[in-house]
Amino acid sequence: MTAATIAPSRSRRRARFGVRLGLAALAIGAFSAFGAPAHARGPDGIADVAEKVIDAVVNISTSQTVDAKGGGSNTMPQLPPGSPFEEFFDDFFKNRRGPGGGSKGGERGDNNPPRKTNSLGSGFIIDTSGVVVTNNHVIADADEIHVILNDGTKIKAELVGVDKKTDLAVLRIKPPKPLVAVKFGDSDKLRLGDWVVAIGNPFSLGGTVTAGIVSAKNRDISSGPYDSYIQTDASINRGNSGGPLFNLDGDVIGVNTLIISPSGGSIGIGFAVPSKTVVGVVDQLRQFGELRRGWLGVRIQSVTDEIAESLNIKPARGALVAGVDDKGPAKPAGIEPGDVVVKFDGKDVKDPKDLSRVVADTAVGKEVDVVIIRKGQEETKKVTLGRLQDPDKVQAAVRTDEPAPEKPVTQKALGLDLATLNKDLRTRYKIKDSVRGVVVTNVDANSDAAEKRLSAGDVIVEVAQEAVSSGADIQKRVDQLKKDGKKSVLLLVSNGEGELRFVALSVQ
Repeated sequence: MTAATIAPSRSRRRARFGVRLGLAALAIGAFSAFGAPAHARGPDGIADVAEKVIDAVVNISTSQTVDAKGGGSNTMPQLPPGSPFEEFFDDFFKNRRGPGGGSKGGERGDNNPPRKTNSLGSGFIIDTSGVVVTNNHVIADADEIHVILNDGTKIKAELVGVDKKTDLAVLRIKPPKPLVAVKFGDSDKLRLGDWVVAIGNPFSLGGTVTAGIVSAKNRDISSGPYDSYIQTDASINRGNSGGPLFNLDGDVIGVNTLIISPSGGSIGIGFAVPSKTVVGVVDQLRQFGELRRGWLGVRIQSVTDEIAESLNIKPARGALVAGVDDKGPAKPAGIEPGDVVVKFDGKDVKDPKDLSRVVADTAVGKEVDVVIIRKGQEETKKVTLGRLQDPDKVQAAVRTDEPAPEKPVTQKALGLDLATLNKDLRTRYKIKDSVRGVVVTNVDANSDAAEKRLSAGDVIVEVAQEAVSSGADIQKRVDQLKKDGKKSVLLLVSNGEGELRFVALSVQ
């Protein structure tokens, strides 16, 4: 099982060792090309930490049945990308004559028996009864999973549950002897520069200890909706995935998950899921076998400086509500598009990621206070959280009675050609019947609207949080904002499918 590529880039072989080029963020579930930087000597306590926890760190071995493409013993073996033997086997099998070599008409055809592939990752024991934590991508699609203890004992594992959004998995084994377990520490107490220790199974070497410092906290690399990684320069390589990151007290403060590397080997940029996130996910997987995340029922976007100025919010902060689910908890609580969430359940919300994480971590069914800013004033709404469904439910658009066709009235404003919606325009731009507003028919290429990526077929639903139905409505609102000394105007814009977003345009 090869590890997933988070940000793939084109690669090519060079020389005989198949060196891979191009920057990529790689999930590190299986070993790959060679390369690791040297690290300075750390504090003396590292040896004590390693001795204390080494028996709780395990190797994760998986096997998966796949269809053979080359046939039987003539099938090219699965090699780690960049392996020194990759080029040799590639030339040997592709140019070979005979059954499975692809040159005699395929004596075995497509009737080749399936075969098994194997991969290795890391994990750690958190309960002496046999509970093991690792990464989801380490065990994804596996037919069999085995846990290999530090002394070499191999035990078949049962999958308890996985969470793809945080890339975590929980396994259970029946140990033949007493186990050593480790406990979680508080990742929130980490400081930049704190020493950390990584232990895992890089390149299938097993029981490898490396050390480094915390390079950054709350790192968002856009790999998922709840990104908040610990970044470290401790040497982490392919095969370390799922292994623990320890503080100098021997507590797990993260699960090693990703690296950024041009070759698959460590260059000193590794990422770990913080223990604060891991603890909540693991507890739910152990209790329910799945994640039960809180759900607010809103679509959100960032509050830019221009949007903040339009909404009288100083400084720019929070999560702007761009849409409210008709069946979600926010609707009956009175939360509306255009509201800015600045606090949720007593926790400050600085940006949309903050809100996504805190909502997901809040118990389903809990009543919470949500502080919003509406028209420059703070208000508190009480919301009883629902449960986030995965995958998201697809809701059909609700048809409404179409008004009698009318001749479109076109007007220019804000660098836009605007027209009143009618049946012909809905058909031309594939706009659903449920969408109401003023349709954009053309955008001046040199305007602020073009820079903000408005395009023909977009529908302006509101201007400065007031509904509009014609170009004249829009021009009237813009003229009033200019008189009031405003520098920008906030538009609520819909696409043809009814998905909303806020856009702030200059009125100067």
